[in-house]
Amino acid sequence: MSARTPHTPPPFRDQQLPFAKRVDDLLSRLTLDEKMGWLHQFAPAVERLGIAAFRTGQEALHGVAWMGPATVFPQAVGLGATWNTDLVRRVGEAVSKEVRAMRARDDRVGLNVWAPTVNLLRHPLWGRNEEGYSEDPKLTSAIATAYTRGLRGDHPTYWRTAPVLKHWLAHNNETGRDVTSSSVRPRVLHEYDLRAFRETVEAGTVAGVMPAYNLVNGRPNHVSPYLREHLRTWTDQELLVCSDAGAPSNLVDSEHYFDTHEEATAAAILAGVDSFTDHGTDSSKITARIQGALKQGLLTEADIDAAVRRQLSVRFRLGEFDPQHDPYATTDDFDTPAHRALAQEAAEQAIVLLKNSDDLLPLAPGTRVAVVGLLADECKRDWYSGTLLHRSTPLEGLRERFGAEHVQFAEGVDRIRLKTSAGTFLHVPEADADDEVRGAEGALDPALLAGRTDLPPLTTDATGTELSLVDWGEGVLTLRAPDGRYLSVAEDGHVRASADQPGGWVVQETFRLEPHENGHILRHIGTGRPLSTAPDGLKVSDGNGEIFEVVVVERGEDAVNRVASQADVVLVVAGNDPHINGRETEDRTTLALPAHQERLLHAARTANPNTVLALVSAYPYTVDPSDLPAVLWTAHGGQAAGTALARILAGDVSPAGRLPQTWYAADEDLPDLLDYDVIGSRQTYLYFEGTPLFPFGHGLSYASFFYDDLTTRVEDGTLHVSFTVGNTGDVTADEVVQVYTRAMESSVPRPRRELAAHQRLTLAPGEVTEIAFRVPVSAFAFWDVAQGRQRVAPGLHEILVGASSEDIRLARTVDLDGEPSVPRPVMVGGLDAVNFDEQSDTEIVDRAKTSGDSVAPVAGRRGELVLRDCDFGKGAAGITVEAAGEGTVELSLGDGPVLAELTLSPGTAGPYDYATVSAPVAVPAGVHDVRLGLRGTVRLARVAFSV
Repeated sequence: MSARTPHTPPPFRDQQLPFAKRVDDLLSRLTLDEKMGWLHQFAPAVERLGIAAFRTGQEALHGVAWMGPATVFPQAVGLGATWNTDLVRRVGEAVSKEVRAMRARDDRVGLNVWAPTVNLLRHPLWGRNEEGYSEDPKLTSAIATAYTRGLRGDHPTYWRTAPVLKHWLAHNNETGRDVTSSSVRPRVLHEYDLRAFRETVEAGTVAGVMPAYNLVNGRPNHVSPYLREHLRTWTDQELLVCSDAGAPSNLVDSEHYFDTHEEATAAAILAGVDSFTDHGTDSSKITARIQGALKQGLLTEADIDAAVRRQLSVRFRLGEFDPQHDPYATTDDFDTPAHRALAQEAAEQAIVLLKNSDDLLPLAPGTRVAVVGLLADECKRDWYSGTLLHRSTPLEGLRERFGAEHVQFAEGVDRIRLKTSAGTFLHVPEADADDEVRGAEGALDPALLAGRTDLPPLTTDATGTELSLVDWGEGVLTLRAPDGRYLSVAEDGHVRASADQPGGWVVQETFRLEPHENGHILRHIGTGRPLSTAPDGLKVSDGNGEIFEVVVVERGEDAVNRVASQADVVLVVAGNDPHINGRETEDRTTLALPAHQERLLHAARTANPNTVLALVSAYPYTVDPSDLPAVLWTAHGGQAAGTALARILAGDVSPAGRLPQTWYAADEDLPDLLDYDVIGSRQTYLYFEGTPLFPFGHGLSYASFFYDDLTTRVEDGTLHVSFTVGNTGDVTADEVVQVYTRAMESSVPRPRRELAAHQRLTLAPGEVTEIAFRVPVSAFAFWDVAQGRQRVAPGLHEILVGASSEDIRLARTVDLDGEPSVPRPVMVGGLDAVNFDEQSDTEIVDRAKTSGDSVAPVAGRRGELVLRDCDFGKGAAGITVEAAGEGTVELSLGDGPVLAELTLSPGTAGPYDYATVSAPVAVPAGVHDVRLGLRGTVRLARVAFSV
């Protein structure tokens, strides 16, 4: 029959056609209203076409999050510490299989996963340090590519899940995260921040990205031209850009970047945002804004089509329209023995041995161990964890491995009673609290989960209840009842012993004891209100609150001393709670270990010199290891954390984790949190010139290894590096070999050393193997601001091979061909201010709301830019600046005097209204360094010279 019958499927259902044609067909069948509705995170069903509802976004950073029980792997920074791409790929594969299995029984689980986070761990005080992989772009992209490859699956056509990289771009601060601007110079942009995204996108394992809340160079990431100028040029594949939650509204409400939501929404769509995560499940506001933008001529239907096309591209790849051909449709792998074993393997490989004097570790069989510390019997979840199906604490792991009779325990909490002004004590009523775990039932938005109100509030009586008090630092306290439940404030304002752990978007389990008269006010941090006693129980108050006397029953260090003095070895387990003092929305203020935990560590060390410190944390600390024979670090290791730590301590597994970021010795070594210029302020192992506490890539083993026979050759644009490594110890162990490069003859600041390749391998005692790497010569390039592109400089480069960035075992030099530097032809092209070589007291700002950069002085200071090697030919007689605002631009050459001052006064009408100002100047012939001083509120875009 030549005519189509009613049963003939439309072309978008024809799996024989390429996806692009099918997308075009489906797009042509959708009405404008239907297409607009699909730009919200919760895209409604189109029943007339038989198309189901779809939502973007399923958190899956280290396991399926928020949707109830799932396998929980180590935190992302812990996966980064494994330096093992094969392992991380297998973790991604397991996570994606559980996503599929969970979706089969709960359609709230989405297949568009928002993971991983590839923001570089530039600054260790960033509250979300736990979410990233490394401070190094090469290692980050390697781990991210492995994880997304596992999430994606290996079918050539269909994807198991569709991963979205977070958070585009230069996002490392929670303080004012939706209103602060990261000033990112071109070299840092191209050599550092973009690299972590680029290599993973180019690998073809990514479905899209999520812009970050912050601004970059004065412009919100959700209207960033870099989405078009960079991201979409890295692949021929359609990429879906999903907004972060609430960020579209921020463009008007907090950032005040646009006057109306219609303008803001249109600008975001034109910049490349395809899915709007805003107002929860209510799509009406976003749809109304899009409709308004269309009516005002700010958008066309073609702009809507482009965004919908990118979303459909992902949906087709996920097999939604070909269920009978989707190879992943019947995946049901969930909490399998293989997944449990993988969670343990990942936890073991993430543990880093930082110090091991006199081979105290591994512990001999029969060793009597005192396990102490606030995290000794904890298996912590974080904001992006699933609910634990299984849990293993260090205490449980040690008891299982060494025998309960050989393990003693002291948590080290301060045990207190709180006495009221009436002479009574706070009392926790008896109640059947059961084992309810926050979020076990799953939630699309766990920030909306309410506290429990089914339990009785605290009351007062003559004797009271002994509470466990922990000071997590900076006076932030938790209080726990004898049954293990934390005191928590529910929506009705009453205080109950109801929470299994501190948690939630606004943590309801933290308090402060504030000195007041002859006692203390107990203030609830989440509401900011003091507690008061009332006939219906303890609750937050609008008044002054109750005055409590803190009656100490036992200090934590006394309990630690008691068990430590009776043991052969003490294991102090210290670290952080992932919901307190360093998390999403809250940066840390110090690298120091909280004072409460320092007290416990000191008590243990004083009682027993054989004290091992195990740091379980989402970020680095400054600790003094000088009088500790052994120190280990692991991120929160997921469900198998305790078992893994015990097996490492017992020597069942030799540790081989490596630090994915520099551990600094003091807060003074850190730049300002908002200083994103890793080059100028000498940040990360790439540029840091001080002595770190522990360097990037550091990690010890129970074995020893030799390196030898380094050879290098350059051929057809590739550097070939080979060497041998052998295990000279008496146990089978992993080694992580690391190759670094260093430009020896550079005209611009280059990294002290930079990771070029790495490999984790297992070697038996006496085993020797040859390692070979191929490093493209392009990896030696830097961003030449004078030419506006990547350039490999000719000359000598050092190839460094070793076990960490500071433990170099072998070195050779290679002489690379490249392009020599050339002076800037300023008489022809002028100078863009943003292409400076050096700067002080300036910030990069947006030249226009759509694109372009200018440079302004930091408010109240005189800024300065240095642009080197400027070729003035036969000399210049005039200078013209293009600038906005009000103020003065000063020109000088080298360290010489000011040759010209150009003043905008009165200033321009607005920050985007540019004017040109000219002045005579006598610049002699030849090549000179140009120095530009900036005063006032001037925003300098360009400088030109004339004869």
